[in-house]
Amino acid sequence: MDNRYIKGIILSGLIALIGLSSCQVTNKYKTPETNTEDLYGEMTSTDTTTIANIPWKEYFADPYLVALVEEGIAKNFDLQIAYTRIQQAEASLSMAKAAYFPDVSLVGQANHSRNSDGARGKDMLGYQSTNYSLGISASWELDIWGKLNRQSKAKYAQFLNSHAYKNLIQTSLVSNIATSYYSLLALDEKLAITEETVKLLEENVQTMEDLKDAGLQNGAAVEQSKTLLYSTQASIPDLESQIRQLENSISTMLGRKPGHITRSTIYDQQYPDQLEYGIPTQMLAKRPDVQQAELSFRSAFELKNAAQANFYPSITLSSGSIGFGTNNTLSNFFKPENIFASIIGGLTQPIFAKKQLTGNLEIAKAQQQEALLIFEQTVLQAGQEVTDILFYYESSLKKNDTREKQIETCRNSVYFTQELLKAGDANYTEVLTAEQNLLSALLSKVNDRLEQLQSTVDLYRALGGGVE
Repeated sequence: MDNRYIKGIILSGLIALIGLSSCQVTNKYKTPETNTEDLYGEMTSTDTTTIANIPWKEYFADPYLVALVEEGIAKNFDLQIAYTRIQQAEASLSMAKAAYFPDVSLVGQANHSRNSDGARGKDMLGYQSTNYSLGISASWELDIWGKLNRQSKAKYAQFLNSHAYKNLIQTSLVSNIATSYYSLLALDEKLAITEETVKLLEENVQTMEDLKDAGLQNGAAVEQSKTLLYSTQASIPDLESQIRQLENSISTMLGRKPGHITRSTIYDQQYPDQLEYGIPTQMLAKRPDVQQAELSFRSAFELKNAAQANFYPSITLSSGSIGFGTNNTLSNFFKPENIFASIIGGLTQPIFAKKQLTGNLEIAKAQQQEALLIFEQTVLQAGQEVTDILFYYESSLKKNDTREKQIETCRNSVYFTQELLKAGDANYTEVLTAEQNLLSALLSKVNDRLEQLQSTVDLYRALGGGVE
């Protein structure tokens, strides 16, 4: 075959491709506009300093907690699963990009046939022929209207979404480990307080018995004091069980078998009096769930345009091949006179497709609108979450001074009622009530501390912190 003919086929294809590429749908993606004004309500400020910019290794000062978070990021199963989703999305994106290129195959064929030769008349199957061919075959859909391009962009958005999902898992993991760790410290402190209270109540029971022996109290006082003692003692196994369960829960988050968690104490933990939370746009840029919602909208936008491009005609190089072919003999197979080339192009314009194209487009439009609404809802929920945490944190801090005063008053009440009881000027119920109030106040102080520590973690996560 003439080489000029082959070159002409290739050149014509390139000219057609260049000429038609300008026909692609050019509806470019734009990030949805978001009104961040007053997203934090009355908490909105212009200060751009935010704790979300602090790496988690610096944000948490407790070295035991830092070690736990580091171990969790390395071994947590949910996070490892998220990495596999990134790999899946990357492979899917690679396949979408490959759609731009033709499918190319090496094709070899040998065709042997025997036929009757009527002219010879002697041998019914006396005529035989063998054809040999070896070449390259290709098929290619020209992306005239950008359908494949849009599908590839949708896959790219999904690939970015998988990264945002991994970040979401990591921020949640960091937050869950920290809050569980603080809860564990709180339980340790509650157990210590309860055990100290038990010692106090045991002394009180002995005092009641001594007073009874001296004729200054009755049996009811002794039994009532024992009831409070036993009730307090009975709470210790529950606290110990909760500690073991929480240790096991943290171990699972770390990807390890159940076991002891090395830790410090709750009053070794530090937190600021004022948490910097920046401006809403910073939060929206860092929060993985907001990024996911925006990328889902982006993917839906591209898929809608791809569905729209299906209405336009498709041009395909359905079968194209070039190679060598000869009859009856393989000698001189690769001579220039045995070169062959063929190309078959096609144009398909949808006319009646049982409303599939129209239905697919309407579905894609509705999915795009749904994704937009989810994005807007996610933004509002993110603003609410930050605001709620800030209010909760400030409210909890306001209780500190009052709680200290309450504990001091309860301690004094216990001391005075015990002294008055010994002097015969107080009723035993007053002593029991004072001791119950002191225990309750001490446990409430631990709860206050836990609230404040967990609020610092919750705000850090809500602002998008925890991803390096």
